[in-house]
Amino acid sequence: MKLIKYVSTLVLFSLLALAASAQDAVVIDTGNFVRGTIQGTDFLTVGLKKDDGTVEKYNAKDIKEFLWNGETFVSKPFVTNKKTDYRFFKLVETGALNLYSMGGNTGVEKPKRRVHFSPSIGLGIGTGGYSGVGIGGGVSFGGRGDDDDRPRRERRALYYIEKPGTGEMLEITPDNSDTNTQYIKNTLIEKMSDDKDLTERIKGIEYFDVKSIVSLVKNYNSVHQ
Repeated sequence: MKLIKYVSTLVLFSLLALAASAQDAVVIDTGNFVRGTIQGTDFLTVGLKKDDGTVEKYNAKDIKEFLWNGETFVSKPFVTNKKTDYRFFKLVETGALNLYSMGGNTGVEKPKRRVHFSPSIGLGIGTGGYSGVGIGGGVSFGGRGDDDDRPRRERRALYYIEKPGTGEMLEITPDNSDTNTQYIKNTLIEKMSDDKDLTERIKGIEYFDVKSIVSLVKNYNSVHQ
């Protein structure tokens, strides 16, 4: 009995030690990363507090991705005013289809509750390509305008879908308009055209929200590798 109690205590202390040592990370490129504590992001840059207490800012165009609170934010190109630039997009779902979000309450002004994790467990930092995300074409904002130019209080999360190797990333942010609902429906049917069951299901949907979009992408990825 004492032995079981001792082993349980040892395991508990080991888990606590692991949690205490876990950190966020900025991935410069495959196999090259810096650990620390993410201070926040405006989706153009990200701040990382290093172990020595110094804070370094990284531009989206200069790094591959960063890990924050157990979530992955990838650097991807987009096109606006005929100019290509880079921003960070949070990876929501990944697979045959990638679903991203940008904006919402993830910026510097309102960081999320910290959930520590160890990049060396299950994420494969330093082993090359742990996320498996294909960095493809740019994003065209199509007249919506640069969302980061709006006041912070007006920002909301925007959602984008990508089928690697088939063109640029497209925005599919849901709202209450019939025009937008039809646009999202057409986009999803096009991206999932090789899945008859899902496309028939999509045709019957009258309203899209973030939850339904995430569910559709997850279902598609579970079948298509």
